[in-house]
Amino acid sequence: MNTKVTARHFELTPEIKALAEENFDALLKYFDNIISCHLILDVEKHRKMAELQVMVFGQTLRSTGETDDMYVSIESAFDKARAQLKKYKGKLKHRNPKEISTAQADAAKPDTDVDSVDY
Repeated sequence: MNTKVTARHFELTPEIKALAEENFDALLKYFDNIISCHLILDVEKHRKMAELQVMVFGQTLRSTGETDDMYVSIESAFDKARAQLKKYKGKLKHRNPKEISTAQADAAKPDTDVDSVDY
């Protein structure tokens, strides 16, 4: 799983980054086939916003949290993402699991093969 944390209008502290990394790892408990996660943190005066984009097979799940405390905003966004992942996993149970696993493997591969390029 690829993870990325972006901070807008403030300096990203190691504590916030560590909290985000712990929560990224916790998402794998709910759904283990996550392709990538991107956490965007933004500060506007007294508002602290956290937006989480989770790419899974077939779609991108987005969740947001907005409070006066950045830590609470991050936890809120991850809580919403956990609920969305549970719902998504429930929908996948009705599909063919073999078809989904092969499609996920194809989605995780890069578009180009570096070894086959001729110079």
